[in-house]
Amino acid sequence: MNAKKYNNIKLAISISKAVITFILIFLFVYLGYSRLLENLISEYVKNNYIVFLLFVLITGLVTSILFFPVNFYSEFYLEHKYDLSNQTFLQWITENLKETLVAGAIGLPLLFIFYYSILSFGDLWWLPFAIILFFVSVVLAKFLPVIILPIFYKIKPIENEELKKRIEKLAAEVGMKVENVYQFNMSKNTKKANAMFTGIGKTKRIILGDTLLEKFTDDEIETVIAHEMGHYKHKHIIKNIIIGTASSFLSFFLMAYFYKLSLSWFGFSVLSDIAALPILSLWAMLIGIVLEPLTNIISRKFEHEADEYAVRTTDKKDVFIKTLEKLTEQNLSDKEPHPLVEWFFYSHPSIKNRIAFLNSLK
Repeated sequence: MNAKKYNNIKLAISISKAVITFILIFLFVYLGYSRLLENLISEYVKNNYIVFLLFVLITGLVTSILFFPVNFYSEFYLEHKYDLSNQTFLQWITENLKETLVAGAIGLPLLFIFYYSILSFGDLWWLPFAIILFFVSVVLAKFLPVIILPIFYKIKPIENEELKKRIEKLAAEVGMKVENVYQFNMSKNTKKANAMFTGIGKTKRIILGDTLLEKFTDDEIETVIAHEMGHYKHKHIIKNIIIGTASSFLSFFLMAYFYKLSLSWFGFSVLSDIAALPILSLWAMLIGIVLEPLTNIISRKFEHEADEYAVRTTDKKDVFIKTLEKLTEQNLSDKEPHPLVEWFFYSHPSIKNRIAFLNSLK
């Protein structure tokens, strides 16, 4: 009951925030406040790039202030209410500040590239920007485990040599070279458990949360890692890169098309008009609504394939099912969400459907 209530509250907040954000952006542009803000900044600053940067920073700051009570409730209060968080209020603020600084360091150069593209390439601005964004995402994926993650967590090799050997054996079976297996102090923030396979090339890492290592047996962790190896075996990582790239290019193309089409609806005529740029966010949200369930369908299929691989490789179906049930309990996941909610929002099948699938395997 607690899991159902917790997830329903989180979902309701997420949907409400998205709807309110859309309405606020629409009114911000439609009522002329975006033009008012641009004119106000332009009185003091003449460089278009600086005007654009200040426009984004001010709107971002105002949005953060408006949604702070909601974020506090959903990210801090609710997590403590359901005994999932280990953070103090100061730690929560600090982590959010670090996330903002990291996002800013990555995002600010991309903002300038975006504005340069829209100034220089006209209707085709989306193409060079999407290409650059693709290469940036590859670079970030490569350096995530060695540069970005250590900003937030302490990462070190696991001490359990027996478990390490099991994981190395699983990696060898799929042709993956693993230099070491790592753990991170996930417990500093949450009681939830997780493991991840991250990085590209020489930065590939298998990283286990300390909460997973503490609460689960070697057999159980082995099935979790076997599941991750299933993704590697079935080339889901490569497939996801292809799907993500295609989805990104399609999204930017549609955003550019509908943005140009709708400029006159709001009284604009120039693509690069800073006051008009929030309209792009509206189209991004609408396009996301269409694409999200489609990508989730593919993702759930990949999860079933990885589950099957885990069972066939370890021959520990009962252990794997028990592990999934324990993870569901520890992470307070909804065991049986409404089918429509699962279809639209879930990138992983619900535990009910995962177990049903596993039990159907011969």
